[in-house]
Amino acid sequence: MPINKIIITLIIVLYKKDAIADQSKISNLLQDEIKNNAVVEIYVLLNNQNEIQKNTSLSRIERLTNTIHQLKVNAKISREKIEPQLALITNDYKFFWANNSFWAKVPSHKLSNLLATNTILKAFSNKPQKLSIIKPSKTDNNVKAIDWNLSMINVQQVWDQGIKGQNVIIAGQDTGYQWDHISLKNKYAGWNGTTVNHNYSWHDAITSPNVNCQDAQNNPASCDDHGHGTHTMGTMVGDDGNGNQIGVAPDAKWIGCRNMNQGNGTPTTYTECFQFFLEPTDLNNANPDVTKAPHIINNSWGCPSVEGCTQPDALESIVNNVVNAGILVVAAAGNDGSSCGSINSPIAIYEKTLTIGSTTSTDAISSFSSRGAVTIDGSNRVKPDMVAPGSSIRSAQLNGSYSFKSGTSMASPHVAGVAALLISANPTLAGNPELITQILLGTSTVKNTNQSCNGVPGSESPNNTFGWGRLDALAAVNLARESFIFNNGFENN
Repeated sequence: MPINKIIITLIIVLYKKDAIADQSKISNLLQDEIKNNAVVEIYVLLNNQNEIQKNTSLSRIERLTNTIHQLKVNAKISREKIEPQLALITNDYKFFWANNSFWAKVPSHKLSNLLATNTILKAFSNKPQKLSIIKPSKTDNNVKAIDWNLSMINVQQVWDQGIKGQNVIIAGQDTGYQWDHISLKNKYAGWNGTTVNHNYSWHDAITSPNVNCQDAQNNPASCDDHGHGTHTMGTMVGDDGNGNQIGVAPDAKWIGCRNMNQGNGTPTTYTECFQFFLEPTDLNNANPDVTKAPHIINNSWGCPSVEGCTQPDALESIVNNVVNAGILVVAAAGNDGSSCGSINSPIAIYEKTLTIGSTTSTDAISSFSSRGAVTIDGSNRVKPDMVAPGSSIRSAQLNGSYSFKSGTSMASPHVAGVAALLISANPTLAGNPELITQILLGTSTVKNTNQSCNGVPGSESPNNTFGWGRLDALAAVNLARESFIFNNGFENN
């Protein structure tokens, strides 16, 4: 064979080899979209240039600051490598330092060379998917005082000790939040009792919203375009001062981020909210202030494959980074039960996520509550981690009313609220999500079942239906207070 034909053949073989290798970086959904659409939205994870070292400082702010610095340095190197090439094919893109990623809107025919670069780890579709709500809510404005769900987890006994979430910031990313709902207004970090200031307390990750979250002067302002977020925040902190005691930690403060457009979220919007919580900014996305970061983030949402999370690790790095920075990440298990293996969407599937299933007023598992084990990533990880009340939960509804909703979305806020109580009871827990998790799981009420999943008998604890058990606020706070004595050099009784 002539030498020129050998060279041409070799080039063709090498080209085909690279093309095949590139496909392993691209989710199946994105591959289909590239074939069928002229323009696609992509969510891309970049290869880390430096290993992020976990900071074990006892200072919450120091742990946050150190982690954020490492993440920014790492992301800067990757961005400098990929941005010149990205800018040649589109000017519609956004980088995220919190997990070394970027979003872009790109012509499909210009993607192949970009995705072949060594800087890119994986590429996903950024297709939105509507949030699944279990049941339509019904309005109920009658004052209930302490509802069954709070009594079930022994919250009143904790309040009687004067522990109500003081000096704790809870964050939520959801459909938004009606900040001035009578049960939420006085708990909003942006409200000083006289005027409201949404800087550092509100971020909107939706760039083309169906409903604009603005005040009367057309400035960005916290709002809820659906009602789901307001309901979840009510369970965390709600109290109108007139008998509607719907929140687990009524003296905690809250901040929020809208990650869904009337229920439609994407990997990019979830990432943007996580980044805001790591280092809150003003309404111009400037002047970051880590001291305003939350202690806890509630996530009553999931990212299924049709939404872009076609590979299970799409959001794992952002969750890991947030937890490593010292913030507890709590998430709903999902509403795809009752079969085994139905916990199958980020971020509920991750090891560092505190994943919550749902129970009923009879302390049984809710039929819709998703079960483990996590098989989608091959880990067979036991999930959920624990359960909390989630069936027919009364909480805040838009326009100042109250309603009942069901779902694991309603269960996870209970755990986020109790985590706030733990920090109030023992301030040394602030910035230590690992120890908070141990206390919550270790004090939960063991629950067994006849259902066995993936070789784990329901008679064991943890199991793939209830996890370690049902949330118990009083037992958790009592252990946290004992830990406080122990941590301060006194005998642990």
